[in-house]
Amino acid sequence: MQQIINFIIRNKTFLLFLLLFTLSIFFTIQSHSYHKSKFITSANFLSGGLYSSANNISQYFNLKEKNQILIEENNKLRSILYNSDKNSLIDTTSNQKQYSFVSATVIKNSYSNTNNSLTIDKGEKDGVKQDFGVITSKGLIGIVDNSSNSYARIISILNTNSRINAQLKKSNHFGTLRWDAKSPQIVQLVDVQKIAPVAIGDTIITGGRSTIFPKGIEIGTIESFELDNAEDFYIINVKLFNDMTNIGHVYIINNHNSEEILNLESTNE
Repeated sequence: MQQIINFIIRNKTFLLFLLLFTLSIFFTIQSHSYHKSKFITSANFLSGGLYSSANNISQYFNLKEKNQILIEENNKLRSILYNSDKNSLIDTTSNQKQYSFVSATVIKNSYSNTNNSLTIDKGEKDGVKQDFGVITSKGLIGIVDNSSNSYARIISILNTNSRINAQLKKSNHFGTLRWDAKSPQIVQLVDVQKIAPVAIGDTIITGGRSTIFPKGIEIGTIESFELDNAEDFYIINVKLFNDMTNIGHVYIINNHNSEEILNLESTNE
């Protein structure tokens, strides 16, 4: 306490000047509207900058939570989209939706081998089973090949054993999607009839002719094409929308009608 008193005594002149200077500024601001408005503007700018910085820091630490919310919202939107009829985004004809979606994170991804696969952090306890389709917000990824209680393996479209039904978006001409193991950016659509209206830049989508994927999931665009040796079918090079070397979050598709459809198709006429 004595040190504080000694400090005030030693610096009494300066402290008196500082007090009078502060009071003069205060009275000047209070008595002049122009100075008052400038002070308020400066104070708002300073406090706004502080609040903005604090908000940015808070948002950074909440990114994981916000990403999870976005993933859940995307699931709901996909459920509405793929369960809707052609004329409405909301299907009111049935309480039972044909497709539901489960979000997952990729924990392993290979893309430089001939038979590539991905591993995700969702499994049978999350409702993920064999032969479920897998996509991202950009398009097709592959098909679930095997699952355990907590994890599942996906056969990537960058797998020489992969065969997926696909078609031209602008027509119903379809073929089989496969990979020639040359580039992780390009897959091939084969067995497309030569009468099909094929053009570079056209979009390729899933054909919906299986119980795995609904029709209309985007795959990529036509980069080049040629006729096969017999000149009956096109071999189309498709540049993927997905960067298969950089996959983080995926969505697993559950077709609730698949078992019924498969049972019907396996019944002898």
